[in-house]
Amino acid sequence: MSMKIEYNPYRINLLFYIEKSIVNDETKPILNVYNNNNQEKWYIVARQLVLPFMISGFGMVAAGLLLERTKELKVFQEITEIYILVPALLDLKGNLEMTLASRLSTQANIGNIDKICKFKDLFIGNVILIQLQAIVIGFLAALVSILISWLSQGHFNIRYALILCSSSVSTATIASTVLGVVMIIVIVLSHKCKINPDNIATPVAASLGDLTTVVVLAGVSQFLFQITMFFLTLIPIWTMICARNEHVKDVLIHGWSPIIAAMFISSTGGLILAFAVQTLHGIIAFQPVMNGVCGNLVTVQASRLSTALHQQGKPGEFQNDEQHTASTDCPNPYKLFCSRANASCIVRLLLFMAIPGHLTFLFIIWQLAANHIQISFLFISLYLIAALIQVGNFLH
Repeated sequence: MSMKIEYNPYRINLLFYIEKSIVNDETKPILNVYNNNNQEKWYIVARQLVLPFMISGFGMVAAGLLLERTKELKVFQEITEIYILVPALLDLKGNLEMTLASRLSTQANIGNIDKICKFKDLFIGNVILIQLQAIVIGFLAALVSILISWLSQGHFNIRYALILCSSSVSTATIASTVLGVVMIIVIVLSHKCKINPDNIATPVAASLGDLTTVVVLAGVSQFLFQITMFFLTLIPIWTMICARNEHVKDVLIHGWSPIIAAMFISSTGGLILAFAVQTLHGIIAFQPVMNGVCGNLVTVQASRLSTALHQQGKPGEFQNDEQHTASTDCPNPYKLFCSRANASCIVRLLLFMAIPGHLTFLFIIWQLAANHIQISFLFISLYLIAALIQVGNFLH
């Protein structure tokens, strides 16, 4: 075996000249030569990413149009606090399903899903983990929604609170189960077809995620209000199972703070959305698209970085000082977006894919909801500027 390390202060390039993968017995990552993300050319990434990205956009457009129609449902008219749940639940779907996609894509690229015993543990552990996280965060999102409503309106309605809790927990649980299984199937199939799952798994998750979440939320909000306690009793069971699974026990301990913080941020966005729905006609149709496109593109980059870091070895350990510097330094925006490095080309690709994607999805929304939504040139210009700033900020 011979190994060459090329140092670049803004990315790690590991070239392994070996015929087989290497297993680190302590952490069991596999350094796989055939799936080196840093060596993928931008046009290969584009070829693999464009179709899933566009399909995911169509799913988000459908979710936005459906969300616009939910205003006609009695439960949405009576309990406007449900709109506070919408960003939290959509982002919960993104946070859970896309981190699941990223974890499993990394495991696929380092070879862990090729072994039946490991794949079984990965499947069971990850599905149960996202169930546990969905129940807890869904319940917390409902509590935050109730608290915001109580503070803003000055009164508390126990019936509405029960409906919010049951709808939130049920939606999070059902959507996470369906999407979790679909994600695992997609990643396994892409790995078998020699397609990098980092490039397609998260857009596929998004293509179904927003639509599934909105459909389930609209459905369960109509009649479910006594189911919350059943799901809450599953928390200790899922916790014990996850704690015994070596593939997800670390996530069980350290994976809560990001999604809880994201839930609070999303709930604040939901409060703004609840007011915007009443004053800005048709604005809700754009919410899944604006946030979803950014999430799709950024999580592709995050998934690729995760795989690259796991291919190095044990988290927190570095082979030399140069590797430590390259892995921990944050590049400035100019060198991240404007250098000639392959990684920079991929970042630019992800950034500018937002423009044709958003234009396509705006056109579809305009065509399908012409009676409800009017789009001007000024709106499109400001919309695209906001979208580029959003994607660029999160890519950096």
